Amino acid sequence: MAFWWTLIVLGFAYAICRLLLMLIPPNVPSIEVDASDVMDDGNQTQENSYIYIPPRTKTQQQDKRVQCYEPATMKYLGYFPALSRDEVKERVASARKAQKEWAKSSFKQRRLLLRILLKYIIENQELICEISSRDTGKTIVDANMGEVMATCEKITWLLSEGEKWLKPESRSCGRATLHKKARVEFHPLGVVGAIVPWNYPFHNIFNPVLAAVFAGNGIVVKVSEHASWSGCFYVRIIHAALAAVGAPESLVDVITGFAETGEALVSSVDKMIFVGSTGVGRMIMKSAAETLIPVTLELGGKDAFIVCEDIDLDHVVDIALRASITSSGHNCTGAERFYVHKNIYSSFVDKISERVKDITVGPPSAGKYDMGAICTQEQSEKLQSLVNDALDRGAKIVARGTFGHLPEGAVDQYFPPTVIVDVNHTMKLMQEEAFGPILPIMKFSTDGEAVKLANDSRFGLGCAVFSGSQDRARNIAWQIHSGSVAINDFATNYLCQSLPFGGVKESGFGRFAGVEGLRACCLVKAVVEDRWWPFLYTKHPKLLTYPVADNAFEFQMSLVEATYGLNIWHRLTALVNVLKMLSEHNTLTRNNPNINGRRKRND
Repeated sequence: MAFWWTLIVLGFAYAICRLLLMLIPPNVPSIEVDASDVMDDGNQTQENSYIYIPPRTKTQQQDKRVQCYEPATMKYLGYFPALSRDEVKERVASARKAQKEWAKSSFKQRRLLLRILLKYIIENQELICEISSRDTGKTIVDANMGEVMATCEKITWLLSEGEKWLKPESRSCGRATLHKKARVEFHPLGVVGAIVPWNYPFHNIFNPVLAAVFAGNGIVVKVSEHASWSGCFYVRIIHAALAAVGAPESLVDVITGFAETGEALVSSVDKMIFVGSTGVGRMIMKSAAETLIPVTLELGGKDAFIVCEDIDLDHVVDIALRASITSSGHNCTGAERFYVHKNIYSSFVDKISERVKDITVGPPSAGKYDMGAICTQEQSEKLQSLVNDALDRGAKIVARGTFGHLPEGAVDQYFPPTVIVDVNHTMKLMQEEAFGPILPIMKFSTDGEAVKLANDSRFGLGCAVFSGSQDRARNIAWQIHSGSVAINDFATNYLCQSLPFGGVKESGFGRFAGVEGLRACCLVKAVVEDRWWPFLYTKHPKLLTYPVADNAFEFQMSLVEATYGLNIWHRLTALVNVLKMLSEHNTLTRNNPNINGRRKRND
């Protein structure tokens, strides 16, 4: 009894000590990042004070500049260079040189880097969100939820579990190599390349950077030409943190440009991560095939949102709006196809229509709008063409949001949230990625029909299933072919950073986040060594040494059955046969020492 009381007291003391340690704030250095040139204080120079009118055709490296402007107001923000192939290769070479030193860094140093970044992010949330809002048109609330929160979660997961999953991992040796020890080691790949889109400018940079650097790599990120202004500020945060831990700034780089810049990056790095459209993803794969580097592709999506009749309707409507209509929805591949059970179809449409009519679209800087701008003029035109195609095929618009006070030059950058009914899968709206605040709703009668509709897509990124019965929701979700699924919620998979994220079909392949994403930034090396060296090691029987004995194949067959046979008696019989052949061969060798493993033949 005294023994158990001792254990209880020790366990209680340990818990108290852990609690006290949690109350002691960690000693994390602070960093300063110059933000004077990105603060909207009304004192911009004359060069950066005018309204920008984007050209109707893509410049694609013509003037060697990436022009930056606020999509919500069309206010000009300046420009960054469109880097040439040689310039990209120079940046990658610098990152490669820095990586050779960083690969030797300890996990303690890497964790300190992450803690410094986390501290800065938490203390400067408003600045980070305002910059994201200005560069993409999203509201600062959505910038915080979709970017700051997700990034903090990723850092926290890496701090908690990252080292554990990158340490050598023991593996079983199997029957044939019981005298061996086996393990898997995870080594840095070198320099990772990433091409990321505009929709989450802060998180899209930090997401690949955090995993790559924690795994010991360098990384070069090409940001979208539509979010270069924010990306070139965000990398200052990373550089300041690197300097604080004594690492070279060139370990992480952000580059700007168009297609030529991206192509040069793919041909220069040791692994490629791409987040974007399916069409460009195919081109990335084609380029990567030239150097045979691994590729992770997170491409388009057409996520299904399935609503059964046994749910809390008001709750689901609220989630549906967040998933597809508000800024966090239209700035990403959110829910784009809604399938609602016929018994609640009318009620769902009525409730969501009422909510959409109350949504106002306007400049997010005003702080009173539910939605900001679509980032590009071309995207608004594409959304309208999808709506027009649906209307031509019999669909109906039942609700649209309203516009606030829009700047005269920015009207084409906005698209009102739109609810559409009487849709079907012959319409482009139900087959092509919309990437906008459109909510098309279809009805279904049975769970099987809902599954069939959800799987009728060339995409397979994510989906959501809502039902009052969790077993029913699980059964539906199990049948849907997608990379992730949320039951009675939407997109919370991504906030759970222990989970891998990625898609199937034309939504891409490979994963980032979680153990799978972290290890995808590594060279996975298999290692085998002797367990009891030098006392026991691999030594082939003399029957199998060259020149092999006449009965070598018979011996090998018996050895296989003795090792792997399904019936214990057959295995024992085979083992006896193995021992018998070894004994006979040893006797023959002793009597004929010049034979050397093969019976002497007559000429």
